[in-house]
Amino acid sequence: MVTGTLALLHTSPAHIPVFEGLRDEDHPGVELRHLVHEDLLTRAGAEGPQAVADDVREVIVRAVADGADAVLCTCSTIGGIAEACAAAVGVPVLRVDRPMAALAVAAGRSVAVVATVRSTLEPTVALVEEEAARAGRPVDVTTLVVEGAWERFLAGDREGCTVLVAAAVDTLEGVDAVVLAQASMADAADRTTLRVPVISSPRPGLRAAVLHDGAGVKS
Repeated sequence: MVTGTLALLHTSPAHIPVFEGLRDEDHPGVELRHLVHEDLLTRAGAEGPQAVADDVREVIVRAVADGADAVLCTCSTIGGIAEACAAAVGVPVLRVDRPMAALAVAAGRSVAVVATVRSTLEPTVALVEEEAARAGRPVDVTTLVVEGAWERFLAGDREGCTVLVAAAVDTLEGVDAVVLAQASMADAADRTTLRVPVISSPRPGLRAAVLHDGAGVKS
């Protein structure tokens, strides 16, 4: 029996059908409430994630006041900012990429973080290193920005973005796992030929939020 509402904080409306589809496949009956704030990513990219910390907290506080039993931030750039709000709002606030980072660390020592937005690199690298420390495993993190892919995504060319990301991933050598740092890159995970795990965040992130202890949205 599913109870409660999970609010999803997005910085692109393109994520709504992705998470609706995953909910229908994996967690039918869970109520999702989508909150789209594209400006948060724009400002975080220009000024740094801390510049939007107060606004992120305001969005989360409002979501809880409106009845959310848990909040999942689907934007990697501001995920850490959102996660830090949990104590203040009294409900679980999760970042979608933490389960992905844990899976990557479990796969091996060398992890490549691939992004289409440069501002995503620092928080994602920090997250992978944090999960490695938590697991007591050594990790070497490298990064790659796929130039031109984000511009295609913003223009509505998701296929073009996916092709560029998959091609970039296939150039990587000597890695044990690849992290696709943004939820918008998820389709590329199935389009690569690399013989190591290429991990995206939406499915494991949503599962962690739905099953989170105390979230009130268990299935």
